[in-house]
Amino acid sequence: MHRFGAVLASGLVSIFIPFVAKASEPTPLWDETGVKVGGYVPLPGTDFWGKLPSVPGISDAQYRFEVACLDGDDIEIACLPTLPACDAGDDGSPVQWFWRSASLGMPDWSAHPDYGCVYSSNPEDVLDDIADRILTEFRNLPIDAGSISTEPSPHTLIGANTNVYASVDSQTMEIGLLGQDIKIEATPKEYRWDYGDGSAPVSLATPGGPLPRERWGEVTPTSHVYESTGDYAVSLTTTFSGTYSVNGGPAIPIPGTGTFTAAPVTISVWRSVVNNYADNCLENPNGAGC
Repeated sequence: MHRFGAVLASGLVSIFIPFVAKASEPTPLWDETGVKVGGYVPLPGTDFWGKLPSVPGISDAQYRFEVACLDGDDIEIACLPTLPACDAGDDGSPVQWFWRSASLGMPDWSAHPDYGCVYSSNPEDVLDDIADRILTEFRNLPIDAGSISTEPSPHTLIGANTNVYASVDSQTMEIGLLGQDIKIEATPKEYRWDYGDGSAPVSLATPGGPLPRERWGEVTPTSHVYESTGDYAVSLTTTFSGTYSVNGGPAIPIPGTGTFTAAPVTISVWRSVVNNYADNCLENPNGAGC
């Protein structure tokens, strides 16, 4: 929503604030890739901040602005879609620029084709604000920590190696932050296993993986040996690193990591029992153990 004249006047009235400035003054423009943001300067002769429109090579250019899309006290509805968002700060208002130049034989004011934004205070650099908040936003994302599998499942044997592994993917998410489009890439980097039996959790750089059935019971980086029978909840906390980009710009590392917890899986640990029988089942098919 555009705040018509929010920093210029109370109410929808056209404001005329002339000022003079040389075109050679710094006039950095908003970079739509999100790489360059900020660069607002005090507008000479006013109490406002903004960016002068570009008129290269004209040393005597003079500028003024009026609240955009106003004709007297009326709003020009057809003009509204052409206005900038003015979201580099909380107090921005869209304006129509006018300019003139004696060296070009332009004594009268002419409307500049560019609309602009003015602010009652220096707009904070949006990229810096995003950088300050991106880690908190990252940690609050609904990132999938992965799913847990065990081999064998849902039962295993006491004293045997039970293979535990996670299926986790890198993820891409898009959010809006401070009026900008942010894309976040999250990549798993560490896996913290809690096998649920009171043993110390284990942090590993690998999620593990499945084994062929004939190899169940082998030692793997993520396997665990249960010493007692019972039902145990296996849990996983996955740590992700990430990058973010602003408005389609380059990927920037997020300064920190986020941890996310997967849904636990219950495994039942049984005791194996071996019985010795004297019967020959070939001779006595109905004997004990046959």
